[in-house]
Amino acid sequence: MNLLIDLQYLPCLEYFSQLLKHDIIYLEAHENFQKQSYRNRCTILTANKIDTLTVPVLKGNSKTLITEVEIDYAQPWQKTHWKTIQSAYGKAPYYEYFSDYFEKVYDKKPRFLWDLNLEILSICLKLLRLEKQLEFTTEYNKDMAIHVKEVKDKRSLIDQKKQGEMTEVKYTQVFGKDFVSNLSVIDLLFNEGPNGVAILKMGLNK
Repeated sequence: MNLLIDLQYLPCLEYFSQLLKHDIIYLEAHENFQKQSYRNRCTILTANKIDTLTVPVLKGNSKTLITEVEIDYAQPWQKTHWKTIQSAYGKAPYYEYFSDYFEKVYDKKPRFLWDLNLEILSICLKLLRLEKQLEFTTEYNKDMAIHVKEVKDKRSLIDQKKQGEMTEVKYTQVFGKDFVSNLSVIDLLFNEGPNGVAILKMGLNK
C-alpha cells in the first residue's frame, strides 16, 4: 500500500514511522496551507524545555496553496533555529556526523516553504538510509483513498494534538531525566545515528 501525506518541517518520529511502512509516498501538493500545524513547525528537546521551532511565512492562510507559501526572511529565523539546534544537540553522539547536512540548508534562502521542507525530508531519508519513491499529487482530492487503490491517507493526521500509531521506544537523549517521545526526527538522528531506523521499526512492532 502507498502513502498520501502532507509535507512537514523537520517531521516528527510518527511521520517517519508512516513513511517506513510504504514504498511510494504521495506528498499532497494541492492542499491549502494550515496554520498551527507541523507544516512549518517542529519540536525539539533543549536544556530547559521542549522547544518549538517555527518557520515564519508571508500571508500564509487557508486560501494559500501549500506550494505557494513564501517564507518570511524579515525575521532571522534561520539563525535562531540553527543556534537552538546547536545548543540542543551539539553534544549528542552523532551531531558531528550529520550537522553539516542540515547547516547547509540553513545557509540557503529558498523562497517557498515547500522547497525547504522537501529538501529537509530528502536529507532525513538519506541519513536514515530509507529509499522511498516520492511523488506529488496533481490535484486535490478529498477522497483520494477511495478513488486510488492501495493508498493510505494520512493527510493532516499527524500533529501535536492527535495521538499517533507509533509505540514509544525510548532512547538516550541529551537533556532531561524523563524521556520525551515523538520529537523531530533530528532528535533521533543526532542521538542514535544509524540505529535510528531500528528504533523506528521497534515502535511499529510493539
